Amino acid sequence: MAEKKLKIGEILVSAGVITEDQIQEALRSQHQLGGTLGENLVRLGFLTEEALLHALSEQLGMQHINLAKVEIPAAVQRLVQIETIRLRRLLPIGFEGKRLVVGMVDPTDLSALTELEFQSGHSTKPVILSASHFEQALAFFQSHGYGTTTLRVDSEKEAGKRARVENNLAGMLSVLLSWKGQDLHLSAGAIPSIRVDNEIRRLNLPALKPVEIEQMIYAILSPEQRRHFQDQLELDFAFSLHGVGRFRCNLYRQRNSIAFTARHVSETVPSAAELGIPDFLREYSLKNQGLILVTGPNGHGKSTTLAWLVDTINRERRANIITIEDPVEFTHRHKNSNVNQREVGTDTISFGDGLRHIFRQNPDVIVIGEMRDHESMSIALTAAETGHLVMGTLHSNNATAAADRIVDAFPANQQPQIRAQLAESLLLIFSQRLLKRADGSGRVLAWEKMASSLRVRNAIREGKAHQLRGMMQANVEELVSIDWTLADLVVAGKVKYEEAVKFADNVIYLNELLKVRGAFK
Repeated sequence: MAEKKLKIGEILVSAGVITEDQIQEALRSQHQLGGTLGENLVRLGFLTEEALLHALSEQLGMQHINLAKVEIPAAVQRLVQIETIRLRRLLPIGFEGKRLVVGMVDPTDLSALTELEFQSGHSTKPVILSASHFEQALAFFQSHGYGTTTLRVDSEKEAGKRARVENNLAGMLSVLLSWKGQDLHLSAGAIPSIRVDNEIRRLNLPALKPVEIEQMIYAILSPEQRRHFQDQLELDFAFSLHGVGRFRCNLYRQRNSIAFTARHVSETVPSAAELGIPDFLREYSLKNQGLILVTGPNGHGKSTTLAWLVDTINRERRANIITIEDPVEFTHRHKNSNVNQREVGTDTISFGDGLRHIFRQNPDVIVIGEMRDHESMSIALTAAETGHLVMGTLHSNNATAAADRIVDAFPANQQPQIRAQLAESLLLIFSQRLLKRADGSGRVLAWEKMASSLRVRNAIREGKAHQLRGMMQANVEELVSIDWTLADLVVAGKVKYEEAVKFADNVIYLNELLKVRGAFK
């Protein structure tokens, strides 16, 4: 890898475009921020993208392609996997005779050509592709899907979009929405970046200085929030930008400077069809009593599923709903139910404080944004036992692990009592993951469930919840493995097999399911 970088540097130095000192600074930037050496030289302002393309073309004796002047048919796109395109930063363009023309952001990456020839079954002709045109192609695939429609890039329109990306928080949050991204990340010394379908993409902006981030973020904080951050060195808060949207934000310190993450929260709760939520979830949400847990890792849509459950109750029941969240994400209007949303740090001091007083507020439904400690779990179990419907999220790898995590949060002498409470109060554990769609157009939901039944209650009470994983392969109604829904997604063509394997609980079982359903011969 280092040899490849030096080769590009030597090419540019010999062309008289940059100096050796500039190469070294760009290499340091590349080590920290990633990307090709050429991209970092452009980021640092040592040369323009046009000068970079001209120099590489002249020195390598290789053409460079203007993506705005070509169209790439869907059939040509499908010759190369989207994962290869993203990883290798290249793009199949079309055929010149029998050779496949390939645009490359890094034209010296010879191993990428070898991989591409093996994958496509064609000999290749490399041409130079600008990094900005490559990003435009990825944005096109994000909006229109990969391998489904002809790629057409309007350079003037795209250039206008890039010109409107302003180096301020409002501008970056606007791009987050226009790219349909999940998170905005700001760190000192790094170029602002956006997470799109679980992949980090950098904005066409310079790296931020510590003082720039501080000025940008402190401007949206209240005096109380500033004091809290200075005392605690961490801050969760919600922020609404007029005309743009609402965001869940986190502020923290790293390397003696501040860093910031913002996640877009939709003003309206998506429908069950949009989220891919199974029908049985609605049935559980309309129960009068018990515990429903939505589990999974961070960034896989737990809060959105929980908001959908609240919205369903709000529309279909006449209930008093009280939520405790940190921070409030989706804002619910009162419909058939009352929805009282309390934010930690603003409306209540902590989850524990809010929950200790919640019974005096006459709730029918209690919603806990995140069950973090044994105190909130204990109150949740007591509430579920005493005639309330309790819903919350929990970080766990799967449904059965969630039950164990609740019990393990308590001292050993209390665990038998907690197991008994959990066994009696549990309605459903719904564990979920979000996977990349096969066409690259977003993400799709995969899930597993552990619902209450005699065998589930007995296993929890006896401390044998882990044994339920084996029962999930017996295809019983109350126990559904995530492998079952992964197989459905692969067979339906919504998810590629390679993506499903990443999230499988048991790959052997997944393969058996696919064979039965005719996906494997």
